[in-house]
Amino acid sequence: MGLTSMAEYKEQGNLVFGLDIGTRSIVGTVGYREGDVFTVLGQEIKEHETRAMLDGQIHDIGQVGNTILQVKKALEKKLEVKLTNVCIAAAGRVLETVEVNTTWELEKEKVITPEDVAGLTSMGIEKAYTQFQEQNNTDLHFYCVGNSVIRYYLNGYQIGNLENHKARSIGADMIATFLPDDVVDGLYRAVELAGLRVVNMTLEPIAAISVAIPEMYRMLNIGLVDVGAGTSDICITKDGCIIAYGMIPCAGDYLTETIAQACLVDFNTAEQIKRGIETQDAVEYNDIMGLPNTISKASVLEMLDDKLEEMTERVADKFMELNGGKPVSAVFVVGGGGRIEGYTKKLSAHLGIVAERVAVRGEEVMQKIRFKEEDVHKDSLMVTPIGICLNYYEQSNNFIYVTFNDEHIKIYDSGNLAVVDAAMHANFPNEGLFPRRGKEINYTINGRKTFKRGHLGEAAKITVNGEPADMHSPIRANDVILVEESTVGEPASLKISDLPEFKSMIVITANDSRILLPKVAYVNGEIKTGYYEIQENDDIVMQDYYTVRQVREFMDVLLEEGTEVFVNNEPADDDTRVYENFTVRWGEKKAKTAKRKPAAKKSTKSTVKEEKKAEEAEENVLADSFEDLPEDDGTYEPSGKEKSAEVKEEPEEPAETKTAAKVPVSIQVLVNGRAIRLSGKSSYVFVDVFDYIDFDLQSVKGTKLITDLNGHKAEYMEPIANGDQIVIRWEK
Repeated sequence: MGLTSMAEYKEQGNLVFGLDIGTRSIVGTVGYREGDVFTVLGQEIKEHETRAMLDGQIHDIGQVGNTILQVKKALEKKLEVKLTNVCIAAAGRVLETVEVNTTWELEKEKVITPEDVAGLTSMGIEKAYTQFQEQNNTDLHFYCVGNSVIRYYLNGYQIGNLENHKARSIGADMIATFLPDDVVDGLYRAVELAGLRVVNMTLEPIAAISVAIPEMYRMLNIGLVDVGAGTSDICITKDGCIIAYGMIPCAGDYLTETIAQACLVDFNTAEQIKRGIETQDAVEYNDIMGLPNTISKASVLEMLDDKLEEMTERVADKFMELNGGKPVSAVFVVGGGGRIEGYTKKLSAHLGIVAERVAVRGEEVMQKIRFKEEDVHKDSLMVTPIGICLNYYEQSNNFIYVTFNDEHIKIYDSGNLAVVDAAMHANFPNEGLFPRRGKEINYTINGRKTFKRGHLGEAAKITVNGEPADMHSPIRANDVILVEESTVGEPASLKISDLPEFKSMIVITANDSRILLPKVAYVNGEIKTGYYEIQENDDIVMQDYYTVRQVREFMDVLLEEGTEVFVNNEPADDDTRVYENFTVRWGEKKAKTAKRKPAAKKSTKSTVKEEKKAEEAEENVLADSFEDLPEDDGTYEPSGKEKSAEVKEEPEEPAETKTAAKVPVSIQVLVNGRAIRLSGKSSYVFVDVFDYIDFDLQSVKGTKLITDLNGHKAEYMEPIANGDQIVIRWEK
């Protein structure tokens, strides 16, 4: 933006107004940036009339506010413009820095956008804040007032810039800096008393580095120290970014107080002596008794030597601490306190680097700074005030107020605030934002530990200004946010029948018949049916084999003593295990069922019924396994009454005339998904099934009668065997 006449700008518009609120003085700067050049239109400096600030913190808000107002009015009059917005910088005596690593696992690979990078930064700030709060053992409430990305990661590998790359995960190493609430509030309140609104806030060393260390130098391990009146603010660059911040509550005023005590003068006179020796070999002054005195530059420097040693040693130690125990390669010094003779030499000695690599920076770093005013003295005092203005273009940050669940809270605006940031500052429980699962069940299945998650509850109900929102919804100043905490879901529930292992069958071949054996579940050593509800820490074993004895019992087969049994054509006994697809064979001529004692004719029917009940009792456990299968959706509707096979009374045949083919056997088949046991015959055909089911063949209830046997159309006289699957229904 070109500027020809200040009369054109009655309002602030695109002009940037920066305030360097220092311990000794307040510097106001107004200008604008065009391309990469910043033009300073006007600058005003006003010293505090009293010691209203100490060590970078405001002690008298009213006095500081009045001084800011004087600076503001002077600039408005000079530039003929109304100033309403201002940028400021903080230099607190209680500065805390946290370094964190954050990683964002994306749902799928995508091209990284600036919004993604901003979201990653927000995650890092939130993580740093949480980590800092865990370490904060004071009653002070802190705000994040600065952050910097040290390095980025793309799919786990370090990279310079994430934007436009495809990634499945992105990450960053970051540092975030925190100041106490009273420091920040004091600055804001003083500015508000002068009728100004803060639009950006940064740290003084970040502001200074904007001018003192250009981007092209930040690949180097360089340190910067802004030696003000009350604090020495420190930052370090490496690999293209700021890697650390720090602060020492010891600076120019420390030297001034020494002069005041030695020369018996007030603080302001001592300050004049300190500044005087920068350009003069001797300084005249009156002490508190009114007596005139003259002191040489050499005497003042000798007087300050021990204090300079102590101050520079503390700064050097902080550099070493922040730089991993190693000295930085070079140091740039800005601010008035570092201009005193001997400061840079002593600092280089304590760091162990050559003296030429520690230097005061002033006019030489202002190649892209233009001044409209003539006769401007470009020195190290100008660096931080101009840097405060430049930082406005880098990140427009300030504090905003929002209402969160009826609580008025202040949030540091990083430019990408969302509901989750407000929740964090309001100490809303993090788990209250996300759906929570009910209690899970942990159990062991066949020696493998596993679990089933509980059900998800409902997510938090969020509104912003009455409109539905979520935790990532952006927020702005004065927004009203309501968050109803998320709920916990139902606890997990799981039956044996729900396990995939339970639903499978063991298929074997016994005497050329295909047999389906349901797996048996043991829970903590006890047999359980499919209806059993699994409990916490249950040990479940699904037996994946049957013994020969269990196979015979399932098939209701009795063998005469001495009958040979073969498993996979190898001799076997009752304890031999039979696994999936094994073949079992025994001598058919010796196979027989248990003999029943003949009953009197008049009691035949009751005896058969009693025997039937006994049979059913023995089958309960295995029948339960089949009952878990769904019923067919045809017209078949089980009545719950199954017909019993009528056993005809026949004269006992001599043993020598019996054959294995005539020995009655029992088989079990699935009819329309229901287990049916047929007994009383030595063999069965398809039509026999109708004696055991409630199916009316006389009443036509569809267009076609479907009769399937193991997936193919069945013939009525087609033989059936144990384990066959049958479907009988009307097709509509």
